[in-house]
Amino acid sequence: MRKENQSSVSEFLLLGLPIRPEQQSMFFTLFLGMYLTTVLGNLLIILLIRLDSRLHTPMYFFLSHLAFTDITFSSVTVPKMLINMKIQRLSISYEGCISQTYFFILFADLDSFLITSMAYDRYVAICHPLHYTTIMSQSLCVMLVVGSWVIAWACALLHTLLLARLSFCADNTIPHFFCDLAALLKLSCSDTSINQLVIFTAGLAAIMLPFLCILLSYGRIGATILRIPSTKGICKALSTCGSHLLVVTLYYGAIIGLYFLPSSSNTSDKNIVASVMYTVVTPMLNPFIYSLRNKDMKGALRKLLSKKTYSSN
Repeated sequence: MRKENQSSVSEFLLLGLPIRPEQQSMFFTLFLGMYLTTVLGNLLIILLIRLDSRLHTPMYFFLSHLAFTDITFSSVTVPKMLINMKIQRLSISYEGCISQTYFFILFADLDSFLITSMAYDRYVAICHPLHYTTIMSQSLCVMLVVGSWVIAWACALLHTLLLARLSFCADNTIPHFFCDLAALLKLSCSDTSINQLVIFTAGLAAIMLPFLCILLSYGRIGATILRIPSTKGICKALSTCGSHLLVVTLYYGAIIGLYFLPSSSNTSDKNIVASVMYTVVTPMLNPFIYSLRNKDMKGALRKLLSKKTYSSN
């Protein structure tokens, strides 16, 4: 807990999305629909995996955890954003802001680690199919998920503890729709050099290293596919990782656009758009990607619907 004399700021003001007042209702309806789609779609994925024994495999085990993470990740920021848009309550308490930052970092890092675990699963399935069940054992899958939670928790806690020691003296206006860590550091009147160093090092560990592991996995997958003589075999191999590749592209595309592409004249607006992409859009699209492109998920959904129809009759 912070000391009372550490900061004169008891709350922050979230300016929200850069939209005109007359557009508030339209965007509120849009983002409410997207959030409900995210929650219901990912809950459906978890339900289908839970009920259909054919989906009790490592890939769907990771997918169910990713679906849960997507729900919680969006729930950290979107409900508060919707409240601000509807009733113009822009304030958030100091404690609420720090907590929001903690959970945002936690689930963002967890997303990254789970996507990496899924890439490893696809690598083993395509490059070592005869040893797949041996390598991807239940104990390894549980260990990868638990390890993802522990590392993400440690990273989020480290950032939050370093943030809580800072002082915020006068300006309490955050030009964002949630308590973004970078925006908070700009408001602080303390020395943030340690925070910046930790962001760089922890960012490498939580974002860039998993991304490099994904690239390495798909590099090996690509080399294996090129050695497959039949077109049917190539199509089958690609179909097993096509959905995951789309998720990777959406998730890391937004991050690369936010942190690595040259900044435009309106950096704040660019950051907000990129944040909307990976906090609102990507979690909403994941259920569609995995259900529309995956015959096992579509089969499980048809099976569930047929049971409901039969029971109603």
